[in-house]
Amino acid sequence: MNKSSITLFLFSGCLLGATMVQAQEPNKGKTIDVTSTFKPVLREAAKINFNATEPAVDTTRPRLTYNIPAQNLFFTYQPAGVHPVALKVDSMNAWQYSNYIKAGIGNVHQPFVKAGFSFGDGQRTFFNIFANHYTSKGELEFQKNSQTSVGAAATYKTSKNLEWNGSLGFRSDDYYLYGYRPDTLKFSKDDLKQRFQTIEAKVDFRNISPTEFGLNYHPSIRVSGFGDNHDPKGSETNTVVSLPLEKTFGEKFSFNLGATADLTNYKYGDKSDKKSIQNNLYQVATAVAFKTNNLYLHAGILPSWDQKKFHMLPNIMADITTNDKKFTLQLGWVGYYNKGSYQRFASINPWLAQPDSLVNTRAIDLYGGIKGSLGDHFTYSAKLGIVTYHNMPLFVNDTLYGNTFNVLYEPKMNDLQLHSEIGYTIGEQFSATAGVTLNNYFNLEQEKDAYGLIPIELNAAIRWQLLKDLFLYSELWTWTKPRFKAKNGDSFRGDNAFDLNAGAEFRITKNFNLWMQLNNLLNDQYQRWNQYQVFGFSILGGITYSFNTK
Repeated sequence: MNKSSITLFLFSGCLLGATMVQAQEPNKGKTIDVTSTFKPVLREAAKINFNATEPAVDTTRPRLTYNIPAQNLFFTYQPAGVHPVALKVDSMNAWQYSNYIKAGIGNVHQPFVKAGFSFGDGQRTFFNIFANHYTSKGELEFQKNSQTSVGAAATYKTSKNLEWNGSLGFRSDDYYLYGYRPDTLKFSKDDLKQRFQTIEAKVDFRNISPTEFGLNYHPSIRVSGFGDNHDPKGSETNTVVSLPLEKTFGEKFSFNLGATADLTNYKYGDKSDKKSIQNNLYQVATAVAFKTNNLYLHAGILPSWDQKKFHMLPNIMADITTNDKKFTLQLGWVGYYNKGSYQRFASINPWLAQPDSLVNTRAIDLYGGIKGSLGDHFTYSAKLGIVTYHNMPLFVNDTLYGNTFNVLYEPKMNDLQLHSEIGYTIGEQFSATAGVTLNNYFNLEQEKDAYGLIPIELNAAIRWQLLKDLFLYSELWTWTKPRFKAKNGDSFRGDNAFDLNAGAEFRITKNFNLWMQLNNLLNDQYQRWNQYQVFGFSILGGITYSFNTK
């Protein structure tokens, strides 16, 4: 055996021995020897770069167009009593001041003084005191009058959504009954002097915003005492209690409920034969209102008890508006009362004699009209209606001297009434307004004509801020001849009127302001009430001092 054979034999023997050993250990676990490791790695993602581009510079000015509907207020027209000695020196509100004294003198008014003072924090508490006095004297004998008034008003806003308001005032008006005929009669000042004095107080409160149940309320009470200087004297107490309530349902529907008690107690005559008149009026108003962008509908009734006599009055109104709010169609059928009281009659005709009866005036108004705006500055309105009056007061001269007026009540009469207004306004720098009222009284049951009522009335006014501290204004009042009743019962026409006024106001310093007013520029000698000629041309001027430091 050679060397190679021996080596092969030994290798075979070792291999066989190992196999036998492995066969003898069947439960030995298997093992894996790792000689290297594998780590998976994601390829780095490519990133997107966001590079903002700078906007181009825009040097053009943006054009902003606003379409704001014209906010116009048109109130139910009620002709106010025009007094022969009416003074309108305070009709301009260009110079705003809350603490001031205004004084002036002229050829008719000697003197004129007015003052007002304000206190409070301007947010929750407001308190105002005001006073006024003027004395006027014309060319005719006893053609003079005077007025004095003082008052105070306060407002307090609580933290519980309430606002309280209260006021207290006193006023004294002195007139002389100079319109007697014939004018050769002799009287003393005491014989002709007529004085009316009024004390009035008012308290009310309201919620500033609706409650959580959608309720709005505004109860109020007003009490006034009115009297004259006649012998024997006449006195009157007027009390008005109002309890309005509104319930809203969302933004479109609301329900209104209100109650009003208007109580009048008038006494006149000698102590031995004192007479008393009770003139009480009670009303309950119920209505449902529906409001959208194009429609406002108010439908209700007004049950009324006039001196215990029941009357059902309508209370229906509708406004139909275009989308741009520039045109509105108005329709209505409404009823209301004008209170018959000594105090109200004296405010219409200051030459009134003591009345011996008091009757309320019931009115039913059926009307249609339009209102709206043209462009940004021009506004207009027009209303045509038929008004039926029951117990309309008419003023006629007494049959002795004619210098006092008695009250006659027309049981029923109709009035075909047309009222229109136009206005042109440029901010606070310029405004021009004009209005005309045409009355055609017909179907009178008792009297021949509507004595003392004006058939056609026109008024116009201009306010112009010419310079920064210079303000000009002008007013025109004109009407056609009213009817009056002569001593023999015949009806005759009075005077046409054309009363043109002008004025100016100039601020000279932070606290001082000069003003001037020219009345009846054309010296028109007309009579608003028969036998009472008004003042002719008059000039009045003065200075205003403001205590404000701002």
